[in-house]
Amino acid sequence: MSVKIECILECENHLGEGPVWDVEEGRLYWVDGTGPRVGKPAVWRLNPKTGEVKNWRLEKDIGALALRKGGGAVLALCDGFYFFDFASGQVELIVEIDADQPRTRLNDGKCDRRGRFFAGGMDDKEEFKICGLWRLDPDLRVTKVEEGIICTNGPCWSPDNRTFYLADTFQQEFWAYDYDIETGSLAHKRVFATTREDAGVADGSTVDEEGYMWNAQVIGGDLVRYAPDGSVERRLGMPVKNITSVMFGGDNLDVLYVTSMARVKHPAVHDLFLKEVKPQFLAGSLFAVTGLGVRGLPEPRFGG
Repeated sequence: MSVKIECILECENHLGEGPVWDVEEGRLYWVDGTGPRVGKPAVWRLNPKTGEVKNWRLEKDIGALALRKGGGAVLALCDGFYFFDFASGQVELIVEIDADQPRTRLNDGKCDRRGRFFAGGMDDKEEFKICGLWRLDPDLRVTKVEEGIICTNGPCWSPDNRTFYLADTFQQEFWAYDYDIETGSLAHKRVFATTREDAGVADGSTVDEEGYMWNAQVIGGDLVRYAPDGSVERRLGMPVKNITSVMFGGDNLDVLYVTSMARVKHPAVHDLFLKEVKPQFLAGSLFAVTGLGVRGLPEPRFGG
């Protein structure tokens, strides 16, 4: 089967991010991180079989969501962790994060296989190492587990739960840590891979059932599959440059869904982004990649 890339929804996301496939519902959720800044919905859901699309508006930027075991979702909004009710569209604050730091906001996040939600911050100007990585446990305790981050992206785990991966987009590094699934703690940080020689930089990631990590390279527009030793196993160019995140879904978890960004104005102090006056054709759309010959893993739900 040959690889096929399709645009399945022209949703014009300002900053599409954080796709989550729900194996129970057979639907894909994702977020528009800075959509609220331009009056766009922040939380999205697609039923690929029927084409039904549902979205919800929020007042604040959103970094990530995870579905809850008991229904609804947990959100990493710009200023903290929140519960979200899909029926009412209401949010409920769990805890604020970095309330005294106005230029940071929570960005990418995912759950481990014990139902803990990890989310890390980013400097909105993408300049200083002033952000942390936070763990929200099912009992709602919050622990800071890493610091010195400019922009958190791509948190994910190896299939055996022994390795945790994290990217700092603007330090242009992926890190690997020893992971203790019993405690949710990190140890033995090391550089897993870098993007310093690439056209793009690291954004969202997922790990397939073979233990290889897939990453969306924003700016460059490549899907990159990394082997467990950090070497590049393959690259696949996408139709738009600013792809942002990836997640396997579908009945057999063999469809790779890819989000993207239509935003052309960036608050960053660096000049990595092209100066654009309008988005690239299909930028901000949702894509599906089939024929890759690999399958993903079910995404865990938050235990709280």
